[in-house]
Amino acid sequence: MRLRGRKGIRESLEAQPELVVLDAAPLKGKWRDFFGNDNPIYVELGMGKGRFISHMSARNPHINFIGVDMYDELIRRAGEKAHAIWAEQGVSQPPNLALLRANIEQIETMFEPGELERIHLNFSDPWPKAKHARRRLTHPRFLAKYGQLLNERGEIHFKTDSMSLFEFSLNSFTEMELQLRNISLHLHKDEPREELVFTEYEMKFMDKGQPIYRLEAVIGSAALAKFRENKLANAQREAEQSDQDEETED
Repeated sequence: MRLRGRKGIRESLEAQPELVVLDAAPLKGKWRDFFGNDNPIYVELGMGKGRFISHMSARNPHINFIGVDMYDELIRRAGEKAHAIWAEQGVSQPPNLALLRANIEQIETMFEPGELERIHLNFSDPWPKAKHARRRLTHPRFLAKYGQLLNERGEIHFKTDSMSLFEFSLNSFTEMELQLRNISLHLHKDEPREELVFTEYEMKFMDKGQPIYRLEAVIGSAALAKFRENKLANAQREAEQSDQDEETED
């Protein structure tokens, strides 16, 4: 993708240090200092024009969000989107959002191990040619990096419109022995999942009735323990309901 930025765009981004981060290296391990709190940090890798990350930050003020992309023009557009969304709440400066211009290939230089709690991968480039498989953001080499950066409550939430990328990703997650949940092959088949924030791409695909594929990968030890606890509780409830149904039939 090549985006033609406006004249003076770099100067404009440099003038927004409270929102835009052009060099993550000095903040590695210090992102909570940037936000001024100890709230969980969620990251969207490849945020595009920023609709998702901006709405997520406004809906969840007690979580810190970082949107990552490598193009100045997308950072600029995401900044405008974020300011507009927060302005609707009477807030001039998004308090829990950072827009990071960076190449995801070097993600380990941006964050310390355990510094993140959730990674969002929304409609990532599918890189359809086999020779480009290593560039896919769900390739095992990336998943290994994510696993290092996520804390004990760490999760990955993944959405795509590409069936081939989804199949590839299922195999990658399985290869890395990650626990999957909430797998969907047509996320909005019955009706839009309004509790989930939509990206720009997602809204276009929904309008066309195209399937959206989604899953969540549970990685952190505490997240896994909670997952297993919920799974056991659900199984017990189903067993009790089955027993009640049998008694009613008798």
